[in-house]
Amino acid sequence: MAGVLRSERVWVETFTGLRVEQFGRLLKAVRDRGGNGTLRGWPWSLTLAERVLIVAVYYRTSLTMRQLAPLFGISSSTVCRVIQRLGPLLALEPDSRPNDAADRLWIVDGTLLPVRDRHVGTCSRNYRFSANVQVIVDADTRLVIAAARPVPGTTADAHAWRASGLAEHCEGVTLLGDGAYLNCGMVTPHRKRPRRAQLPGEEADNAAHRTVRPRVEHVIGRMKNSKILRDCQQHGDGLHHAVQAVAQMHNLALAS
Repeated sequence: MAGVLRSERVWVETFTGLRVEQFGRLLKAVRDRGGNGTLRGWPWSLTLAERVLIVAVYYRTSLTMRQLAPLFGISSSTVCRVIQRLGPLLALEPDSRPNDAADRLWIVDGTLLPVRDRHVGTCSRNYRFSANVQVIVDADTRLVIAAARPVPGTTADAHAWRASGLAEHCEGVTLLGDGAYLNCGMVTPHRKRPRRAQLPGEEADNAAHRTVRPRVEHVIGRMKNSKILRDCQQHGDGLHHAVQAVAQMHNLALAS
């Protein structure tokens, strides 16, 4: 495996944004999840490392399958089968509840991701067919903790959060959200009352809130460096698998 990755160092670092060591951890995760299959039947013409690289390049660059096929010397139908087979295996590893949950601070935010599938997205406020995806980020490490399944883009963040089922995953952790998450069991900024000034303590709380919450926006912006999240052409669960894979690669890129 090491020899294969060294020979493809330029491909890995240029097209995936990962160092070779980080890509090796991604490859190991895919192999542990059964990426090699049963090893029965007609064998793949590419190694597992090359197939994982195809999926990572596809998510990072959003090249079409016809464009990827000649780069790897295979047919576009083979590229499609590789992505359909290995895409779900690149998903974000579930993060267990930390032992020091009471001392941790997680931030929640929703983002609109353009998608071609009209069954997943709706015409939302960005004037494109988009889906709303809820993302949880650790405020200290800036790692993605979890990403919910996409819902139509017209869904409000509060409704998307309640439908995501992620609240149970965050029990015992201090959760931070913006004003769209009122009455969702998380820390939100104080609203200014009509014709009444905010109390001094409320102004200080809002100031502290403003200094921390942008971290989740920075993480989401970094995830959107992967072009698949700026125009997802996948249908069905394709967007969900893309978000999970991009979150996994983001966490690996932050790893030392």
